[in-house]
Amino acid sequence: MDLESTVMEIIINSGQARSFAYEALGKAKEGDFDGAETLMNESAEAAKQAHKVQTQLIEQDQGTGKTPMTLVMVHAQDHLMTSMLAQEMVTELITLHRRLAQRG
Repeated sequence: MDLESTVMEIIINSGQARSFAYEALGKAKEGDFDGAETLMNESAEAAKQAHKVQTQLIEQDQGTGKTPMTLVMVHAQDHLMTSMLAQEMVTELITLHRRLAQRG
């Protein structure tokens, strides 16, 4: 697989991870915590796939700089990091929604 296609896998999977996380937040707002959990699991799986591709790129480079750094690669890294942050924040927000729902 060529480098561009590999990098696009990171972008696509990261985008899916972020989308699933925000869908999960929507479910939590509605009080559907089982649905939220299911979507967060989907988010985690998509992020895992993106991270797997990132790890492969790092292993191929071996710290030697032989993998060319392109704007699309930086963009992919940005997508992955923002998706990870979204997952962390959404997890906290779901917890808050759950606590509010329990109070009544």
